Amino acid sequence: MSSPSPEHVIENQRQDWNRVAGGWEKWDRFFDEQMAFLNHRLVADARVRSGMHVLDLGSGTGYPALLTAQAVGTKGQVVGIDLAAQMLDAAKRKAALLNLSNVTFQTGDVTSLPFEQTSFDAVTTRFCLMFLPEIPKAVVEIARVLKPKAWLASAVWSAPDKNPYLKIPIDIIKQFVEIPPPDPTAPGIFRLAKPGELAGMLQQAGFVDISEHEFLGDVQFSRAEEYFSSLMDIAAPIQNLWTKLNLTQQTEARDRIIQTAGQYRNGSVIALPIAVRMVAGRKPG
Repeated sequence: MSSPSPEHVIENQRQDWNRVAGGWEKWDRFFDEQMAFLNHRLVADARVRSGMHVLDLGSGTGYPALLTAQAVGTKGQVVGIDLAAQMLDAAKRKAALLNLSNVTFQTGDVTSLPFEQTSFDAVTTRFCLMFLPEIPKAVVEIARVLKPKAWLASAVWSAPDKNPYLKIPIDIIKQFVEIPPPDPTAPGIFRLAKPGELAGMLQQAGFVDISEHEFLGDVQFSRAEEYFSSLMDIAAPIQNLWTKLNLTQQTEARDRIIQTAGQYRNGSVIALPIAVRMVAGRKPG
């Protein structure tokens, strides 16, 4: 069977992320609080400061673009781009509530950016690159739109075994239905989990001063049931696996996910570990 075309992959992803846009908006405050440390790390790795013109790729419902807009101030400008218009609608509503007039959002494909070369002082991207069908092409595009000496800061998921937050539901779904091993070159949650892979792509595209760091943390829930509910609302790739189960299997799988997550109780919270690969590089100049 031939692999789907990049255009087919992108269209499927557009539909997937539009489908969960409401869930992301529902859980916005929770995940903004839980993932704030990642947003701040990206802004720091991109060397963002007042007055900059910054591009955020895969903005979804607005992060880290909204934080970046606060960092660049009224003299700066942030553009967020994403495939899913409904996700960006939520981002626009949040920007309005925060009175941020220096950030705009538009739909677009990261592998073909609609901007002139050397347009931006920095580029950030959180949990976007691993879903792209043509990652090296996207990295070349990022280099094209960056100004000389400007930085790219990116975050992608690290290895599955270090990410119980994501791995628990996948492992339990596999107990009910056969899921073929993922193609290591196909878009997916853990596509760039291998150490050095994304860094190597940056090097091939001409980036210098490349750094890579596995950033450890956790996502905390008051109850395991809350964890399960959030997954079913926001995790498009896991939703797609969930549909392979019949109703009886879904009921049993739900119970097993909640039970397994409960094993990560730490005091008053369920603390599910995550490991994020932070990769940054500078365009020479």
